[in-house]
Amino acid sequence: MYSSINDLHVRSWEELQHVLFRDTWDGRIGRYRSPFVYRGLRSHTYTLSTSLSRLGGDFDRLEHHLLRNFRKYARGTADSETSIWNWMALAQHHGLPTRMLDWTYSPYVALHFATEDLNAYNEDGVIWAINYVKAAESLPAPLREAIRQEGSNVFTPELLEPVCPTLRDLEQMQQEPFVLFLEPPSLDERIVHQYALFALMSTAQANLHDWLEAHPTLYFRIIIPASLKWEVRDKLDQANITERVLFPGLGGLSRWLHRHYTSARGYSAATDSEQGPG
Repeated sequence: MYSSINDLHVRSWEELQHVLFRDTWDGRIGRYRSPFVYRGLRSHTYTLSTSLSRLGGDFDRLEHHLLRNFRKYARGTADSETSIWNWMALAQHHGLPTRMLDWTYSPYVALHFATEDLNAYNEDGVIWAINYVKAAESLPAPLREAIRQEGSNVFTPELLEPVCPTLRDLEQMQQEPFVLFLEPPSLDERIVHQYALFALMSTAQANLHDWLEAHPTLYFRIIIPASLKWEVRDKLDQANITERVLFPGLGGLSRWLHRHYTSARGYSAATDSEQGPG
């Protein structure tokens, strides 16, 4: 589905550093400020499918019911008068199927998610990178004007709500699908530490894959070979990019310690034994 010209295959940690920070120099201000957001996946075969679309069937018709019931039963844990965008961010953060996808401003956080699962160390990982600054140029005029006046390239719920108060309003703004990026409120330390934001398409049926295929200059993918994952993982740990930091609490601490003390040789041998002969 994707042109190989968008795939960057790395062979070493040094080469990975180079491509992670490619095209980040901003000559207008004389600073390294990346226009990209990143999403790391443990397997290069994984798609940019949303948790809502993975429900299958007429998933787009379920979105309203999911959010309606979430708001009904979550009352008391959030302000009932908050905007739909705050509710969606809260729902996504707590695992409700939505049209949102998690992204991060940090290439190292994305690299963590591409290498956190030891069960996938026999597969090449991937980091997706989208130029969110240029992607904003494809927004409908009212949305472009809203972020221009704000001096931003992404939305917050407070910025989006006045110009687009409902999902229906979003869908009716433009016939051609578009993507926007939304910074969630700081719901907890996890959001803050992961330097997180969400991407959402203008309709529940719209697919980010298809949109990127129509805008190939706005993204690239870094393919991380399985043979490089252990080195990447160990160096991320040394840089303190771990579950203990990204998932504050006892759960994240336990996940980090479990992985940190797993033997690379022993784990590889056990995995090969479980898989059996080819």
